[in-house]
Amino acid sequence: MTNDGGVVPAGTRPDEPLAALRSSTGTALLAATVLASMVGFLDAYMVNVAIPSIGTALNAGVTQLQWVVTGYLLAVASLLLLAGALADHFGRRRILVVGLGIMFFASLACAAAPNVELLIAARAIQGIGGALVVPSSLALLNGTLRPSDRTKGIGVWAGISTLGTTLGPYGGGWLIDHGSWRYVFLLNIPLIAAAYWVLRHVPEVQGFRRPLSLDLLGGLLTVLGLGGVIYALTAGPSSGWGSAPVLVSGLVGVGCLVALVPLEQRRAAPMVRTALFRIRQFVAINATTILFYGALSAASYLVVLQCQLQLGYSATAAGAALVPESVVFLLVSPFVGSLVARVGTRWPMSVGILIVAAGFAWLSMAEPGDGYLTAVLPGAILWGLGIGLAVAPLTAAVLAAVDDSDLGEASAVNDAASRVGGVVLVALVPALIGAGGATNLAEPLADGYRTAMLVLAGVAVAGALITVLFVASGRPKVAQMPHAQPRVHGCAVPTS
Repeated sequence: MTNDGGVVPAGTRPDEPLAALRSSTGTALLAATVLASMVGFLDAYMVNVAIPSIGTALNAGVTQLQWVVTGYLLAVASLLLLAGALADHFGRRRILVVGLGIMFFASLACAAAPNVELLIAARAIQGIGGALVVPSSLALLNGTLRPSDRTKGIGVWAGISTLGTTLGPYGGGWLIDHGSWRYVFLLNIPLIAAAYWVLRHVPEVQGFRRPLSLDLLGGLLTVLGLGGVIYALTAGPSSGWGSAPVLVSGLVGVGCLVALVPLEQRRAAPMVRTALFRIRQFVAINATTILFYGALSAASYLVVLQCQLQLGYSATAAGAALVPESVVFLLVSPFVGSLVARVGTRWPMSVGILIVAAGFAWLSMAEPGDGYLTAVLPGAILWGLGIGLAVAPLTAAVLAAVDDSDLGEASAVNDAASRVGGVVLVALVPALIGAGGATNLAEPLADGYRTAMLVLAGVAVAGALITVLFVASGRPKVAQMPHAQPRVHGCAVPTS
């Protein structure tokens, strides 16, 4: 116990002083983690608004453009749990510094890429950096602040991060319209530089760290498994689902993921303890997370493409199209925690997901000639209301499903589930719109956008159904009630 009644974080000495939020160290810590979170968001999702311009400038086909998007997402999803182990052993600040450095140089490489092949490679390297930044940023904030300040610190971090990421797509679109798509990859450079500057004033929490127990074989199977499946899903529409490369990569990917389960069961120090997956509610919530967050990621990508390629929006306007969703999310989130404390997690979570599905259905009707106020705005408002209702109970349900000693691992698994769902559903976008052998995205969008959005609405409904059937309706303990969650790097966070 600390002198203010809190529990000393794992890996620190009981006599080690932690930082107060209202101190120079606390201010620098908050600024550094907010900036790191924004960098992660920009690298993951800002590229969506730049895809049409990249396709034109680099003469890139549909499959290549998909890899520009999924290359980053795949690297983060595959390496997230291994990166968390590195942070626990070597120190969160140290791993955050390394991750930001990788993202810095990879961003410069993306901006300077002379062809789409090198851009894809640079995006994958960005993802390696992102995998290091994701688990270490919030863990650094939580592990360095004194216990009595952590709840408030995370709340402030959440609000500022959300505000920054809400304005990011608009800024990225403006840079494309007034400069070049290459500037989108430079947008995070000042943020990384600022994060390095304030990190000078953030100490590494010293003490007893976890022994280094990297499950390298498990990590390799995860990378090969997800990589093979994503390659098959991405290449299938253009190369043909029965082509040899698609079949082989798909079979290898599925085989690696299947082999991962018995491997993890036998290892003394696995990436994830499989005992957690014997808890029915934990499995159900993570299944919902994969479906819900996957649908959110793919829908966000599709809506931005539709706005630019079919509705005739500029990149700036397309980047701003879903800003009302973020505003509604910010307005609703503060009130949901008390609602969950009264009625439990099941119904706010399921109703919220169904409202998001309704938003997707509304947005599916947007077609050339429609005005923003009728075609996009109502759907964006429903979207924001739905995630505002769903995120807090989803987080609370994850934490309530496991013992207190497993909270960190449960949070990491749920975060990984959200990212796996995102990369898989985004990889399916060409198939959903019927891209086939199309040379660009505009033509298949004209015929397939509505169908794709309705399919994603169905995916969200499936997530809501799993919640109704398998998630307990009991109220979580007060200690497990989450505050408003940001849209980046948390225990399953909405992406758009």
